[in-house]
Amino acid sequence: MAFSFWCSRGAEAPISIPAIGLELFVRLPPESSDGTMTVIETINAPGFGPPRHRHNEVEVFRVLEGRYLYEVDGNRFHADVGDLVSVPGGAEHGFVNVTNRPARQLVMILPGLDAARFFTDLAGVMKNGIPDQQALNNFGRHWKVEFLGPPLKLSDDQ
Repeated sequence: MAFSFWCSRGAEAPISIPAIGLELFVRLPPESSDGTMTVIETINAPGFGPPRHRHNEVEVFRVLEGRYLYEVDGNRFHADVGDLVSVPGGAEHGFVNVTNRPARQLVMILPGLDAARFFTDLAGVMKNGIPDQQALNNFGRHWKVEFLGPPLKLSDDQ
C-alpha cells in the first residue's frame, strides 16, 4: 500500500449549498489515503441540516462549534462541542444545527468518496431549493445514497 502525504491549509473556497445552509471544505480527499477515507469540514447555518438519508459509508462526526440534534435510525440525541458521533454504514440519519449561530463539524467518511464532486453536483441539484425526494434519489442513485425524508427542523428538537 502506498501512502501519500497531504497538508490542507484551509485557504480554499467552500462548496456552498444555500438550500440546506451548508458550506463545506474537503480537508482530506480520498486519493490522499488510497481511498481509505475522506475528511470534510462542514459549517451549518442555524436551523439547517441535510435531508434524512443513508449510504454504505461510515461517517464519524466531531462537533467543533455549536450544538446539533441528530437522528440515527429513529434515535434522537444532542451532540455538543467535543462530542464524537459515529453513524454506521446503512443507518438512516440526519442532523440539524440547534443554535442561533453557525455550527461546525469535522467529518470522516470511510471508505473515502469524492466529496468535492458529490457536494458540487448536489449544489447543482439544489440550486433552486431542495427538490422533491424522487429528484434527490435520481441524483443519489449514482452515489448509492438514498434520500429518505426532509431535513430535521428546530421544531423536531425534543
